[in-house]
Amino acid sequence: MLWAISRVAAPNFAENREKGLQPHVDYLRSQKNILVISGATTSDDGKQFVGSLLIVNVKTRAEAQAFVDGDPFTKAGMFTGVTITRMNKGQFNPQAAEGA
Repeated sequence: MLWAISRVAAPNFAENREKGLQPHVDYLRSQKNILVISGATTSDDGKQFVGSLLIVNVKTRAEAQAFVDGDPFTKAGMFTGVTITRMNKGQFNPQAAEGA
């Protein structure tokens, strides 16, 4: 089943992002068997990171939480909050994201 994970960036996110980015990216790549999509969320003008949105395909909320907990960004305190919500797949059109 699918789980949407929304995270809110901590106030120090921008200043700490670069030093933790490679371990975070490596972690996401290591989870490609469950990671459907991931990306940073930004301010409307795209200049500030405000959090992230991820969708994972795992059986339980506990597995989704374990995915979140394993992320080096989470371990480094880069987020002030996380919401994990079970979701049903409705429309799926990855081609619409081309060039985004």
